[in-house]
Amino acid sequence: MGRHCSHCGDWLGRHDFSYNQWRKGDGYSRCNDCVHGTISYQCHTCSRVFCTQNELDMHMQVHRPRDVACPICGERRFRSGANAVQHVESGYCSGCQGATNARNQIYGYAQSQHAMRPYLADTPMLTNGGYGDGITTPDYPYQCGPCN
Repeated sequence: MGRHCSHCGDWLGRHDFSYNQWRKGDGYSRCNDCVHGTISYQCHTCSRVFCTQNELDMHMQVHRPRDVACPICGERRFRSGANAVQHVESGYCSGCQGATNARNQIYGYAQSQHAMRPYLADTPMLTNGGYGDGITTPDYPYQCGPCN
């Protein structure tokens, strides 16, 4: 199934029109190239076409290998470190038994990393006997350095 673009006159298939343009009907619809200009961004893996580089970048995440491991249970099924952290914070990680425990473990790990200290809220700059001893995780554990 296809139709002519009302702007360039090319005969194109359904996938060359946005849903809104396709709904306008034959003789009124403009193809993606005419609506967004001639620049398009194509995925080299599955050949899908996107209007912006950002849309292509977001799409490319589906093609990443699932080779990032959870820092708690070691399960290797995530596409990024952010996905692994979400897994831990969700409370579904078999190695951390609950969302509260997971949150405390992540905060304790962050406290032990010298580079992360500027981003932690309510953390003393000096401690006696190690990091995380008896400190509970605050409601808002992280803060932006420049704007607090």
